[in-house]
Amino acid sequence: MMVGKKQGALFRVPWKRLLAIAGMVLFFLSGSSAVYAGEELYRDLSGRAAGGDSGFFERLAEQGEEIGWDKAAPVEFEGNLRFLQVEGAAAEERGAGIFLVRRLDGELYPLSLPAGGAYPELKSMLGDKLVFQGLLAEAALDGEEYTFIRLTEKPQQLLLDRIFKTAIMFMFFFVMIGMGLNLTLQEFILVFKKPKGIIAGIILQWLLMPLLALGMAYALGFYHTFPFIYAGMVLICACPGGVTSNLMTYYAKGDLALSVSLTSISTVLALFFTPLVLTLFCTNIPDVKVPTGLIMQTIIGLVLVPLILGMLVRKKWQAFAEKAMPYFSALGVLALLAVIGVGIVTNAEKFADTERYSLLFYVTVVFLSVLGMLLALGVSKLVGIENAQSRAISIEVGLRNSTLAVTIALLIQDLMGDFHSSMFVTTAIYGITMYLTGYLMILLYRYLLPLGPGQKEEAAAPD
Repeated sequence: MMVGKKQGALFRVPWKRLLAIAGMVLFFLSGSSAVYAGEELYRDLSGRAAGGDSGFFERLAEQGEEIGWDKAAPVEFEGNLRFLQVEGAAAEERGAGIFLVRRLDGELYPLSLPAGGAYPELKSMLGDKLVFQGLLAEAALDGEEYTFIRLTEKPQQLLLDRIFKTAIMFMFFFVMIGMGLNLTLQEFILVFKKPKGIIAGIILQWLLMPLLALGMAYALGFYHTFPFIYAGMVLICACPGGVTSNLMTYYAKGDLALSVSLTSISTVLALFFTPLVLTLFCTNIPDVKVPTGLIMQTIIGLVLVPLILGMLVRKKWQAFAEKAMPYFSALGVLALLAVIGVGIVTNAEKFADTERYSLLFYVTVVFLSVLGMLLALGVSKLVGIENAQSRAISIEVGLRNSTLAVTIALLIQDLMGDFHSSMFVTTAIYGITMYLTGYLMILLYRYLLPLGPGQKEEAAAPD
């Protein structure tokens, strides 16, 4: 990988604009508190499903069928569809699960299916934002009142939601092609030339950061109180490095070749380690269910395939690849801002919970990145890695492919039961603030990791 004026142009980022956008987003997120009425019901039903109580769900379904729907109130609203699968129950067994309809304001309704089991296509709609038309009516079971909904029309996905999800796929696909245009097999061969730096970086990325997320979330109470904030912290730590880490390593005068190699290798390893880390670190939380298959499909389709395609294009048309790289690099920054920005707009009703997303939350997310980089720096020096490489490893550990993390969070939040989109909020805030924490570390490296004789400390100053 070439390091010089051309690469300097590749890594120019409008820093002042990024900081302004970050400030606006943080101000927006500091809105008033919101109440989610259906969360208690969702936790109760989730607990029954996890406990294998198929008898309860069978009786709940019967109650919904016995309602006099001819007198029910018609409604129309936007929301999401959820499905709770009863642990240990066969898919075809009556009472094996239940569909839930969740309004955007948090109200939750068990879905009453007509006799004979209609709506066979509903499971394909899980995770989409939908418009529901139906009837609402109440019924009691075991002394508890439940408000049921019966659909009168097939739910329709919102146009903005459909466009957003399609745009995410295409944008991220092309971002990863751009990363592939910047790679050759040399980046992967470097593991044999600089094994200590590569091995240390990989271990710190996939072990140190998840352990740090676990420790911080446990110590500050998020592990028990807001488990999906913790899951979001683990998710960002279970994603590989990205273009941002290479950019920051360039500014920090670190070993850029090592940084690019770590990004390349960790991106390939993400196919196995992202779902593995999420599963291992979230397995003891009853509320969290990790859709391993979907995560692997996402990484294969949106990460590995375009990465390989970009590398093949570079091998065959190197001149074109070098000219195209700056545009794809800019697309990477735009992709992150677009995914976060549109994600905030389409999930605006979920961001007003100041109890959940308090000052402690923001401090925790920022310190996760900073402490990760400081610990990686210390471990790198303990094992005898020289300062330029230690800078690269430190940045690679703390600055992750947040676009991938945000995309995964949005795709799996409904399947995981993330009632408040807390994984999206956590990964989005991490993605915004890592530019600030990265620049802070660049300043600290001058004192903590001074470069040796013959190495210039001054890097090209960010705009």
